Amino acid sequence: MQRSILDLWVGLFVAAGLAALAMLAFKVGNIGTVNMSDTYSVIAQFDNIGGLKVRAPVKSSGVVVGRVSQISFDDKTYEATVTLGIDKRYTFPKDTIAAILTAGLLGEQYVGLDAGGSDKKLVNGDKIQITQSAIVLESLISQFLFNKAADGSAKSAPPSAPVAP
Repeated sequence: MQRSILDLWVGLFVAAGLAALAMLAFKVGNIGTVNMSDTYSVIAQFDNIGGLKVRAPVKSSGVVVGRVSQISFDDKTYEATVTLGIDKRYTFPKDTIAAILTAGLLGEQYVGLDAGGSDKKLVNGDKIQITQSAIVLESLISQFLFNKAADGSAKSAPPSAPVAP
């Protein structure tokens, strides 16, 4: 009898651990944080989206106002088309700026919305006209190194000899 009670407690403890692990996985995967049925979609096109992923947060003033619902490639403009699902509680002016930002130095990427001053509001299916692409750390480092190498070669070049008349 005591053995079966002990087995029952161990089973309950394992089940609670698995439930906690599942909740952690949902939290890390950004699942279930925004109700997608109460959203409207807007489109933004970027030259480079970096490591942006579907379900990445859309933030304004640090507050999550939606999620990235779809990412595709436009073969006519050669740009990434990002569809944003924004919660209907939040409305943004038509001249809103969308930028791909990074949380911290190497954190997750998200779309930041900076509201403009227009009286007209974005509605379902609208396109955000002003966008700022992701800053890719690797390209910044290579550009910095290239500029330093160019500065070094300019300083080490021998002076040119004067031309005799």
